[in-house]
Amino acid sequence: MLSSFDWLRRCRTGAELLATLRLLETTPDLFPPSDAGTEEIGPPFSALDSPCKRCWIYPRQDSPRRLLCSTCLEIISSAAQQYHFARSAIVIWGGVDELPRRLVNRTGFYANTLGLHIVDDHHFLMMVPRWDLKPWLQELALYHGMSLRGLIQVLPVSGGKQLTSMGEVLCRAAHHEGRFTLDRLWIRFFSAPHQLLAPHTRDQMGMLTFEITDFLSLLEMASVFRTLLFPNEQDTLRQLLELEDHQEQQFYWGRFTGQLDPKAKDMLNAWGVRQWPKERIKLLYELADYVAFYTTD
Repeated sequence: MLSSFDWLRRCRTGAELLATLRLLETTPDLFPPSDAGTEEIGPPFSALDSPCKRCWIYPRQDSPRRLLCSTCLEIISSAAQQYHFARSAIVIWGGVDELPRRLVNRTGFYANTLGLHIVDDHHFLMMVPRWDLKPWLQELALYHGMSLRGLIQVLPVSGGKQLTSMGEVLCRAAHHEGRFTLDRLWIRFFSAPHQLLAPHTRDQMGMLTFEITDFLSLLEMASVFRTLLFPNEQDTLRQLLELEDHQEQQFYWGRFTGQLDPKAKDMLNAWGVRQWPKERIKLLYELADYVAFYTTD
């Protein structure tokens, strides 16, 4: 029948995925065993009856108004309570040569995740608040360093209204994993579900695949950027950097930097953001949504 990953890839939204992850952890008996040959299945699809409208395998509940099996009904009911947590979360799909020991034991960072499931000896799925991405990668690098090899994909949460459902995001992430060799630990960062449909476009722009140390450096820059510049200053900076006329940009740049805090001005000058390619600027603004503020004096 259905394995744990089959149930996960049937999720349409991030709330359903989070609900499924938590139910797999807390009430595994809710899910029929995948190797049970005598498990009852639903009737064939007809005008009078059909199997569950969600999984299309198991029988519906007895009530004629219910169109779902008991498992899918529990997932949908639980998903309504997980929406608030899922909307600010990210999904992490990991395919590594050996699962981290702290992950298997649910210690350290892994004790407080929103949802965590070990798929097999080399794959895990995890949901965390997006602001926890950098602390988790820092812990991963600290405890495993260069010993861990594989691919970790940071995936966005789908709300169900996009072209790609959460289940399709997971399937495509698992498919793309086969293109990487286990020579080091790679990070792939997707900021929107549709990017998984054509990842080569984002990869050619240098906005997709990174070594873990390089990606942590980018997250660190995003933290400093978000801390030293107010939101309105970030918006103004982006408008300035998108100007095509060099003289016009030079004119407004002086006025803009003159209004900044000295720390923010020194940061922009040290980084040389005016010479950055547009792709790197776009990536910085994307990563700024995934990091927390620094505490400054």
